[in-house]
Amino acid sequence: MVIERTPEINKEDLFEAIISPPNIQIEEIVEKINNSFDYWDTVKYKKCPAGYTPTRLWTFVKASRLKSMVKVWEKYGVNLSLTNVMQRMCHEFDIFWGGSWGADSTIDSKNKEQYLVSSLMEEAIYSSQMEGAATTRKVAKEMLKKKMTPRDKSQQMIHNNYQTIQFIVDHKDEPLSKGLLLQIHRLMTEKTMQNPDDAGRFRNNNDVVVENGITHEIVHTPPSYTEIPQFVDDLCEFFNEKNNKQFIHPIIRGITIHFMISYVHPFSDGNGRTARAMFYWYMLRQGYWLTEYLSISRVIAKSKKSYEKAFLYTEADDMDIGYFVSYNLRVLEQSFKQLQDYIKRKQNERKAAYIYLRMGDFNERQAQIIKLYADDPKALITIKDLQIKFGISPTTAKSDIIGLLKKNIITEIALNKVKRAYIRGEGLDSLLSQ
Repeated sequence: MVIERTPEINKEDLFEAIISPPNIQIEEIVEKINNSFDYWDTVKYKKCPAGYTPTRLWTFVKASRLKSMVKVWEKYGVNLSLTNVMQRMCHEFDIFWGGSWGADSTIDSKNKEQYLVSSLMEEAIYSSQMEGAATTRKVAKEMLKKKMTPRDKSQQMIHNNYQTIQFIVDHKDEPLSKGLLLQIHRLMTEKTMQNPDDAGRFRNNNDVVVENGITHEIVHTPPSYTEIPQFVDDLCEFFNEKNNKQFIHPIIRGITIHFMISYVHPFSDGNGRTARAMFYWYMLRQGYWLTEYLSISRVIAKSKKSYEKAFLYTEADDMDIGYFVSYNLRVLEQSFKQLQDYIKRKQNERKAAYIYLRMGDFNERQAQIIKLYADDPKALITIKDLQIKFGISPTTAKSDIIGLLKKNIITEIALNKVKRAYIRGEGLDSLLSQ
């Protein structure tokens, strides 16, 4: 992926643009550019007022960004041009994602566990697929739901990701240390590394580069491996918020952690998965409880080119992390919308199942099972399927099944000498005819 370089800007022109505001028309164009944090390859095609060239417009864009720039990671010259849109989005996330506000109104308490399991699986699957896991979402979910042993490297990557996220949830309140960072990487990459000893170990050479997957062009060369020990110390301080010289909003701090791990590439492989997991951890640690219910990597995976460009734009434009921050805030916004849509869809499904609830002496889960067979006459389910779907014990699942068997709503069939499954029974037709 070739990124066009930004035009050279004369220092005098830049200084003039800083001290002398442009006319209102240019100001409005610059504001729109900054709202979406466009790079030069987009800005150069903007329609300019008479007397302005794309390069002069870019000069005003750079001047406006310099005015709002803050240092984020001094050693590597990483800065952030903070925009009004970034601050507004962070404020909105604070309202809807932080503390206990809206916890029960956003996700109803009866179905929290079901939503949680689904989101964790989605996150594990898409984060792994972005790094080359070649398996379908359906196969991957079945493996995770049924706790099957991974059959190949792709399934192992997804299994590892899922286990890592669960580990993070259990340890979200612990401070980051070198040992914990290595443990996260070990969990994430176990049985998937070309050299098994590299799992849970920092790289000890400079052989690692980031390539374009199609052209194999080198798009990023990480800092020397000799800088990794100091970077890890700095990362732990940044993550644990020790010796803060300036306030950085927690969400932007989390995005910075994601960027820096990817930029430094402290491991020989698995840096992307680890970076996204660390962002996830930091968000939970800061009290953004809703993060646990979001599949952030699903949105990133479906806009992977933009994700990669956000890294490249940052490097190409004086290490301004604004490109990466802006992209990731949009990802969070879209992830939240998808969660809202998912919850609404599930609520509608339960409402649709309510009609079956009134047809007989059924509980809510049994009504949903009846709806499942009504929608798909060829459906086949097991006790394990019901355990996972509803987040219930084997005893409760069996009790639901027995109740439906007695009314001939479903029929039991043998899958093998031990395992049983259930299909639509004759009694369901008479029930539906009512």
